[in-house]
Amino acid sequence: MFHKHSRSYINFRMLLRVIGWLLVVEAAVMVVPSVTGLIYHEDSSLYFFLCAAITGVCGFGLVSMRPNSREMGKREAILLTGLTWVILSLFGMLPFLMCGTHLSVTDAFFETMSGFTTTGATVLNTLADVPNSILLWRCLVQWIGGLGIILFTLAVVPMLNYQGGMQLFNAEVTGITHDKLRPRISFTAQGLWLVYIGLTTLLIILLSLSELSIFDSICYGMSTMSTGGFSITDSSVADMNNNYVKTVMIVFMFLGGVNFALIFKAITGNFKSILRNDALKWYIAIIFICYILLTINVWINGLVREVEDVTVDPLFQAVSILTSTGLTEPDFHDWGPLAVVVLIVMMVMGACAGSTSGGAKIDRFIVLFRFLKNEFYKMMHPNAVTTVVINEKGTPNTVLMKTLAFLFLYIIVIMVGGTVLVILGLPLKDSFFISLSAISNTGLGTDITGIGGNYALVPVAGKWLLSFIMLVGRLELFTILLIFLPSFWRK
Repeated sequence: MFHKHSRSYINFRMLLRVIGWLLVVEAAVMVVPSVTGLIYHEDSSLYFFLCAAITGVCGFGLVSMRPNSREMGKREAILLTGLTWVILSLFGMLPFLMCGTHLSVTDAFFETMSGFTTTGATVLNTLADVPNSILLWRCLVQWIGGLGIILFTLAVVPMLNYQGGMQLFNAEVTGITHDKLRPRISFTAQGLWLVYIGLTTLLIILLSLSELSIFDSICYGMSTMSTGGFSITDSSVADMNNNYVKTVMIVFMFLGGVNFALIFKAITGNFKSILRNDALKWYIAIIFICYILLTINVWINGLVREVEDVTVDPLFQAVSILTSTGLTEPDFHDWGPLAVVVLIVMMVMGACAGSTSGGAKIDRFIVLFRFLKNEFYKMMHPNAVTTVVINEKGTPNTVLMKTLAFLFLYIIVIMVGGTVLVILGLPLKDSFFISLSAISNTGLGTDITGIGGNYALVPVAGKWLLSFIMLVGRLELFTILLIFLPSFWRK
């Protein structure tokens, strides 16, 4: 056994073995849409079985590898996290290539990466002729990606508890700091996934009590709880002209934007953590402010025809965008410029860290605003000693610096991504909006795609770039970008 301080190499054999286990799990998940295809008498059923077989064989091939050491350090955790999301997307795109969607390799990879990262951007021109098995696969992919592929692995492969489990947990779970709920990291992962599965099941049951079919309820349940936003019809929310369905989705989109560790603590009776949590308070306040602004905007633009136009619809839109679910009202493009400004602010901000939502996360903006407040105070009181207080605790200087670096890097990625898209021929406004949409994992488009439209018109190179930006945004920048630094590969 090699010790962490003496080992200078990257344990690739162990990385590949873990990825093998993940591919086996992915192959097992592929059986679900295959059975769905059988139920609906679709030809895609056989192709899904073939995709599952290919994925499973490759997975077992990697699992059979015997590494000299099972130890994994920080470098392995970072590299494994990035490789996992890419490799699972490469195998996850097989159904899109084989099951009648007529997508190219580029489009199939884009669609799969968009699903796993819960971005919800699509390249499918229409969903009218897409098999139910594919519709379910899209929702399954984003549901697994919602809480995290690595977190799922830690829950189902307990051996990782001793082999870099905490490193893996920190590499994928979003946020400034990470709550370890139980002594073993695998138990923490299992606890979070139990909460996630429980909420998804409850949501599906509530949706099935409406006019939605069981199949629709399952798909929208996974799409909503993961804050992914993939729809199963072209008109999406327009088909759900039902205030009960929208209200249920609002509640569970909201819960999807809450730190799941906080929900776990609440379920286990620790209500004090809720009362002390600054991010949750800000989250609720931001939703309320955005709801008021959108309601005023609808009123000013003369779009009020029914009561829900100033009640359910603006609240649905505020929660959907802030949590990066990305489902939009059919007439949202008529809501005027103020609505677009509010939308952009919500896309950048996102919901709480440790949730399934995208964006830079409210927690980081709390740190930023309180840091700025302290700096203004020290301008008047130069000798004052200040600290950024979050949840009634002081924030270490290292956390503060990392937060500021993250927000600065976030802007850089948006600017670089937007610039490259302009060079590739997209209009200026579209380029930067789509770049923001990708890194925030919201999936909204603008003029070239339609606010809730598809990305089919984006050039091939642009789709690969956006796929990368979606991954960078989902894994919160550092995990992926570190791999490209020469220092990462040095001993």
